[in-house]
Amino acid sequence: MFKNYLKVTWRNLLKNKAFTGINIAGLAVGMASAALILFWVQNEVSYDQFHANKGRIYQMYNRSFFDGKLICWGTTPKPMTKALKMEYPQIEKATHYDNANYLFTVGDKHLSLQGEHVDPDFLNIFSFPLVKGNANVALNNMKNIIITEKTAKKLFGDADPMGKSIKIDSVDYFTVTGVMKDLPNNTRFSFEYLMPWTYWEKLNQGEDKNWGNNSVQTYVMLKPGVTEAYANKQVKNITRTHSEIKDIDVFMHPITKWRLYSKYENGKIVGGRITIIRLFSIIAGFILLIACINFMNLSTARSEKRANEVGIRKVVGASKTSLVAQFLGESIMIALISGIVALVIIELSLPSFNLLTEKQLYIPFSNPVFWLLVLGFILFTGIVSGSYPALYLSSFAPVKVLKGTFKAARAVFSPRKILVVTQFTFAIVLIISTIIVKQQLDYAQNRDLGYKKDALVYTFMSGNITKNYNLIRNELLTSGAVTGVVKTSAPMTEGWSDSWDYSWQGKPDGAKLDFNMFNVDAGFVKTMNLKLLAGRDIDIKTYPSDSTAILLNEAAVKTMGFKDPIGQIVVNGKTQLKVVGVIKDFILQSPYEPVRPMIVQGPKYWFSVIHYKLNPQHSTTENLKTVEAIFKKYNSEYPFDYHFVDDEYAKKFADEQRIGTLATLFAGLTIFISCLGLFGLATYMAQNRIKEIGVRKVLGASVMGVTTMLSKDFLALVGISFLIATPVAWYFMHQWLQGYSYRVNISIWVFTIAAFVTTLISIITVSFQAVKAALANPVKSLRSE
Repeated sequence: MFKNYLKVTWRNLLKNKAFTGINIAGLAVGMASAALILFWVQNEVSYDQFHANKGRIYQMYNRSFFDGKLICWGTTPKPMTKALKMEYPQIEKATHYDNANYLFTVGDKHLSLQGEHVDPDFLNIFSFPLVKGNANVALNNMKNIIITEKTAKKLFGDADPMGKSIKIDSVDYFTVTGVMKDLPNNTRFSFEYLMPWTYWEKLNQGEDKNWGNNSVQTYVMLKPGVTEAYANKQVKNITRTHSEIKDIDVFMHPITKWRLYSKYENGKIVGGRITIIRLFSIIAGFILLIACINFMNLSTARSEKRANEVGIRKVVGASKTSLVAQFLGESIMIALISGIVALVIIELSLPSFNLLTEKQLYIPFSNPVFWLLVLGFILFTGIVSGSYPALYLSSFAPVKVLKGTFKAARAVFSPRKILVVTQFTFAIVLIISTIIVKQQLDYAQNRDLGYKKDALVYTFMSGNITKNYNLIRNELLTSGAVTGVVKTSAPMTEGWSDSWDYSWQGKPDGAKLDFNMFNVDAGFVKTMNLKLLAGRDIDIKTYPSDSTAILLNEAAVKTMGFKDPIGQIVVNGKTQLKVVGVIKDFILQSPYEPVRPMIVQGPKYWFSVIHYKLNPQHSTTENLKTVEAIFKKYNSEYPFDYHFVDDEYAKKFADEQRIGTLATLFAGLTIFISCLGLFGLATYMAQNRIKEIGVRKVLGASVMGVTTMLSKDFLALVGISFLIATPVAWYFMHQWLQGYSYRVNISIWVFTIAAFVTTLISIITVSFQAVKAALANPVKSLRSE
C-alpha cells in the first residue's frame, strides 16, 4: 500500500510540473525565510546563556530618583566589589570590570588593543575557557595578562605565547599567563585581553574609595541556594552603609535578562530587545503559514483533476483515512523536497544575512539535534500545508464525482478566499510597518544636531599626546590641514560623565538634578560650529580665570531657572564655576531622546580626546596625511588612529536600520509568497468558471470584459485585507513609536501607498491568469456540451 501511494505521489508530481514547481518554490522560500529569522532569534536569546553558572551570575545596578523619576543604571563605585566580597556571605565571587586601552609592543609590532581590567574571580564567574594556562592563578600577579587566540596570532604569529613578554604603553612589561579561546558571537563581552585590576589601581595611584563615583561595572556570583530576592534585600543599602549617600538603592540584574530585558521605567524592567525578538518570531510564523496557505490554495485549485481519482478509489474500497494519509504523504514529500531546497537557499544567503545582522550564524550540519529539528520542521510544515487539501479532497462523494456534479456553487466566503485575505492582511501590515520604521529613522537622522559633523574628526589622547598637546595643536593649525582644534573629555557622540553634585543660588531644597559633564579647552564653539546664544566661548589664553569657566546648554539654563545666566556661579563640590556662555542644545547621546541638561567645563578637568576640523579647501586624504605626520612626529610609537564624527553618529541608527532592512526584506518575501497564493486562487477560479467564460465570449463578451470580471473578485479580497490590516498596523506601530520621545506622526499617505502597492502587485499577478482564460478558445471549453 505504501509503495503504491509513493508511486502515485511521484507520478502526480512529475505529471504536474508547473504545480509542483510553484508549490516547492513557495514552501522553500517560506521555510528558508522562517529558518533565517529563527536562526537570528536563537542567537539573540542565547546571549551569555552558555556560562555554567548562569543561574547565579548578576550585574550590580543602582536605583535612585532624579527629577522626580526613578532611574536605574549599571555603573557602580569601585569600592563596592571589595565590600561585597568581604561583608556579604551571600556573594561567592565578585569582580570589577573596566575598559583597558593600551599600546602593545612585541618586537617591531605596535598594536592598540581593547581589553578589560578585572579581578581574578572573573575567570571563575564566567565560562570563558583558557586553551593555555590555569584560570585559577593566571591573573594573580599584577603583571600577568591573558590574551585571546586572535590577539596571540596578531602579536606572536604561530609561536607559543605562553611566558612571553608584552610591553604596555612603553612603560611596563607583562607576562602572558593564559590564552583564552576566542569569544563566541553571542556574548556581550568583546575584549581582546584581560589585565589584573590591581594594575589599574596602581595607575590610578591607589584604590578609589569614593562611593559617589559610579565608573565601573561590578559582576557577582551568588552562593548556591541563595535567591535573587534574598540577595537584593541584603545588598540594597550597601551604598548607604559605606557613605553619606542616603538615596541610592542597589540591586542585582540577572544574566538571563541582560540581552533581552534591559529597559527600565520607574525602577522596573519593562522590556527591551525582547519586543523585537517577539515581533520577528511572529513574522517567521506568519511567513511559514503563508507558504502553507499557498500549498492549500494550489492543491484545492486542482481539485477537479483529482476528483475522478478520489471517486474511483472510494468505489473500489478506499477509506477516507487512507485517502487523507495519501494526500498528507504527498504534501510531506513536497515539504521534504522544499526543505532540501530551503537548506540550499539558507546556505547561499547566510553570508549576506550575517553581514546585514552583524552576526556569525551558520548551519550546524554535524549536530544530530539540528537534523532532528529540521525533520520535525519539515514534518510540521507538510502536515499543516497538507491538512486542508487532504480533508477537502477526501470528502468528495464518489457518486457525485463520477456523475460530474460534485462542484459546489461559488461561495461569498470560501475557505480559500479567507486564506488569501489572511495572507494579504499580513503582507499589508508589514508594508505599512516598514514605511513607518523608515520614516522614524529618517526623522531622527535629519534632526538638527546642534553642530556640524562634516569633516569633524577625533583621535584619542594616548601615549605622549597629552604631554605634547600644545605642540601638536599649533602644528595642526599652522599646517593648513585643519581649521580648528579642541581637546575634550569624550567624543562628540558620547556622554561619558554626569553628575548631580551641582548647586546654585535658587536650587530647590532636596532637588536631585543630573547634568551631563563635558570638559573642553579653548576653541570648542568654533571647532564644533556650535551656536553661541549668549556670552562667549571658554578661552584660557585670553582669560586666565577660565580654568573654572563653564558653558550651559539651553536645557541646563531651563533646569536651573536662570533668567540671566551669564556671570552666575555654579558650585561643584568645593569648586566655584562661573557661567561665561550659553550654547544651543546639541545631541550628545541618543537622537531619539530630548537633550539633557549639560555643563561644559573648562580646562581644570580631565581630557581623553582631540577633535579637529579638516580644512575643506584640501582633499580629505591630503588633510589626513598631513595630520598623521604631525601625530607620528610627537607620538611615534603609537599608530595614528582617527574617527569621523559623522560615521560614529551614524552607528546610533544601526539597530533601527537593521530592523528596517529586515522588515523590508521579509515584507517583500511575504508579498512574493502571497502572490503565489493569489495565482493559485486565480487558477482555481478560472478553472471552475471556464464554461461560463466560454458562454460569455460566444455571446459577445470582450477580452477586457472577461478579464475585468475575473479580476474584480481578487481586488475585492485585497480591499478586505487592506481594511483589516490598516487598524492592526496603526495600533502596533503607534505602540512602537511610543518608545521614542522624538517621533513621527502616522500619516494617511502611508496607508495610501500600501494600498496602491498591494493593489498594483495583485493586478499584475491576477492579470496573467485572467487574460489567459479570456483569450482561450470557447469552442474547447464548450465542446462537451
